[in-house]
Amino acid sequence: MKTYFILLAFAFLSVFHSEAAGEKFIRISTNETDLILQVASDGRLYQTYLGNKLVNESEFGKLPYTLGKVNPGASVLKREVYPCSGTEDYFEPAFAICHNDGNLTSILKYVSTEEKRIDGNVTETIIFLKDEVYPVEVKLHYITFAKENIIKSWSEISHKEKKPVTISRYASSMLYFDAPHYFLTEFSGEWAREVNMTTQELSFGKKVIDTKLGSRAGMLTSPFFEIGLGKEPQENSGEVLMGTISWIGNFQFTFEVDNIKNLRVISGINPYASNYELKPGEVFTTPEFIFTLSNRGVGQASRNFHTWARNYQLKDGKGDRMTLLNNWEATYFSFDQEKLKELMKEAKQLGVDMFLLDDGWFGNKYPRSNDRTSLGDWEATPNKLPGGVPELVKSAKETGIKFGIWVEPEMISVKSELYEKHPDWAITLPNRTPYFFRNQLVLDMSNPAVQDYVFGVVDKLMTENPELAFFKWDCNSPITNIYSPYLKDKQNQLYINHARGVYNVFNRIKNKYPNLPMMLCSGGGARCDYESLKYFTEFWCSDNTDPVERLYIQWGFSQFFPSKAMCAHVTSWNKSASIKFRTDVAMMCKLGFDIRLNEMNPNEKLYCQGAVSNYNRFKKVILDGDLYRLVSPYDGNHTAMMYINETKDKAVLFAYDIFPRFDEKLFTVKPEGLDPGKKYKIEEINLMPGAKSSLNFNGETFSGDYLMKVGLKVFSTSKLNSKVIEITAE
Repeated sequence: MKTYFILLAFAFLSVFHSEAAGEKFIRISTNETDLILQVASDGRLYQTYLGNKLVNESEFGKLPYTLGKVNPGASVLKREVYPCSGTEDYFEPAFAICHNDGNLTSILKYVSTEEKRIDGNVTETIIFLKDEVYPVEVKLHYITFAKENIIKSWSEISHKEKKPVTISRYASSMLYFDAPHYFLTEFSGEWAREVNMTTQELSFGKKVIDTKLGSRAGMLTSPFFEIGLGKEPQENSGEVLMGTISWIGNFQFTFEVDNIKNLRVISGINPYASNYELKPGEVFTTPEFIFTLSNRGVGQASRNFHTWARNYQLKDGKGDRMTLLNNWEATYFSFDQEKLKELMKEAKQLGVDMFLLDDGWFGNKYPRSNDRTSLGDWEATPNKLPGGVPELVKSAKETGIKFGIWVEPEMISVKSELYEKHPDWAITLPNRTPYFFRNQLVLDMSNPAVQDYVFGVVDKLMTENPELAFFKWDCNSPITNIYSPYLKDKQNQLYINHARGVYNVFNRIKNKYPNLPMMLCSGGGARCDYESLKYFTEFWCSDNTDPVERLYIQWGFSQFFPSKAMCAHVTSWNKSASIKFRTDVAMMCKLGFDIRLNEMNPNEKLYCQGAVSNYNRFKKVILDGDLYRLVSPYDGNHTAMMYINETKDKAVLFAYDIFPRFDEKLFTVKPEGLDPGKKYKIEEINLMPGAKSSLNFNGETFSGDYLMKVGLKVFSTSKLNSKVIEITAE
C-alpha cells in the first residue's frame, strides 16, 4: 500500500514541460490561449509567451522572449514571473519581504511542477519556487478552463524562519505583454452611478487602480478591467485582455509600461496599510486573479466569463432565479404587518415568485424607523410585526408565493442594544471622535466572536423559519476609523483579516444552507467579486433604477457577469419613462419589481402581468444564453442587446431609443450568433394591451444569414421607446 501511494505521488509531481535549447518550458493552456513559462539556466522562472495557442511545442525555443542559446541577447528582456523587490528588476515587484535579519530581498528559484487533471475541461498547474538563501517558499497556482478560455492564478507564500517575517507585496498574478499600443478600460463611479466605462492609452510609467475602502470596497472603482492590445478594446474584433480579482476587500491593479514599451499587469490585494506579519509555517494565500485573452474582442471575452461563471463559479450557476416584488420603494420604513400582507397579494397578482421584505423590520429597544438606529438588533419590531418573521413566512405561503428578507449583519448602529453590549466589536478609533458613514460603523470581522455573531444572524432566522426562501445581504459602509480592538498591535492586518472573516461567514452559511438563494448588495453594486459570488446567486447592480441610467450600468456589468447574476427591478425612478420602457430594461437581467400595483392604471397592470409571463417563457434564454451587445449606449442615442440559446433556435433582442435627435438617420441592427442556414420568425412581444407592433416586418421570416448581414430596422425617433423582439427558428 505504501508503495502505491509513493507511485501516485510521483505521477502527480510530474514536470509538465518541453525541452528547447536545454531549458524547461511549462505550458499552461486553454483551447485558445497559451501561457508559456521558462525555467532558465539560473533556475529562475520567466514568462516567454502569452497569446493565441501555438501548434508546435518544438518551436517554443524560437519565441522572442526565450532565454538561452536560441536568443542569447534576450537577457535584457527578462520577464520574471514572480520577482521580489531588491533584485536586478527595476520595476514594480510582485513580492516584497523583510527577513528576520532585516534583509529585504528574496530570489525565488524553480523547484518542481505538479499538474492535476480536475476533469476533462479543467487542469491545475502548481509551480514550486524556493529561495536558496532563506527558507521562503512560493507556490504559483494556475487553473485553466479549456472550453471557456479562462485562467485563474494565485500564489501561496510560506516560510520556516525562526520568527515571523513581514511581507509588504503579495501579488496574485504578474503578466507581461508586448504590443505597439495598450488601451485600458476602467470602471469607476459612485453610489447610483456605478461602472462608468472610460478608456485611455497607457504610456511609459505606472497607472494604478486601487481601493482603500475595506468593505464596500468597489464603491468608487470596480474590481475588473479591460486592455486592448494594439488598439482600443472593440466589441467584435481585436485582441483584448479582460481580468478581475476575486477579493471583497482592498484590491490593486498596476499597469506599468517600461522603457522598451513592454507592459506588465500586476493584480492582487492592495498592500496599503497592510504589511502582513507571516508566522513560521503559516500560509498566506492571495486572492484568485481570473482572466481571459480574446482575439475576437470584448464580446467573446464576456461570453467566456459568462459561460465559465455559470458552469463553475456562481452559486447555483445552472439553476433558476426567482422573480420578486420588493417593498422598499413602496413603503420605505413605513409599514406594518397588514400592509406587507397587502403587498404579498400584489406580488401574487403580478405573477412573481417571491415577496422580499427590505430594511426597517427589526429592533426592539430601538425600533428601526430610519437609518440612524438598530443595526445589530436583528429581531422583529413588535408593534410593526406582532407575529414576527414566522407570521410573514406563513402569510406568503398562504398567498402562494415565497418570502425573502433583507439583512445588513456586518454593520452596527451606535444606537443599538448590540453596541451597548459590545462596543469593542466595532471598528473605531479608541482616542478620537468616530466618523460615521451613513450613521453606522463596521463590525470587526477579523474577530472570531464577531464572525460567530454575524453567522448567527442568518442561522437564527433560518432555524426559526426553515421556509425562508431568500436573503438580501447588504453592506452600506466602507471601513472608517481604522482600528481593530481585537487585533491590538497587529493593525496592519485589519484590512486583510477583515475580508477573510467576511468570507469565512459566507462559507459557513453556504455549508449549512447550500441551497439558500442570496443577493449580494452593497449600497448598490459595490460588491461584485467572483469570490463572493461562490456564495451568492446574484448581486444588486445599483440603487439607481432609472431605466436610462440602468442601460449604461447593466452594459458595464455585463462585460464580466452573466445576466442571471445581475438583479434589475422595475421602480418609480424616472416616471417620464413608461412602465413598458422600465420593465423592458429590467427584463435583460434577473427581473424584479419594487413598485405598487395599486398605483398603476389597468393597462399598466395588465402589461406588467403579461411581461412577467413573457419573461418566464423565455427566461432561460436570457439567463443562460449567449449575450451579444449589438449597439452601445455610449455610441449614440440608441442601444441594443440580444440573447440566444445554445441550440441557436431561440433569441430575444432588446432595442431602446433613448433620446434620439429629430429626423436622425436610423441604421439597422444586425443580430449575431444566429445559424446562417436557419429560418427565423420575427415577432415583437411585450406590447401594451391593445397596441400593435410598429415593425413593418413583424411576423415575417428571414434567414439567419440575412439577419446577421442586413439586419432589422428596430430603432425609431421616439424618446424612451423600447422593443422586445422574439426570434424563433422555424
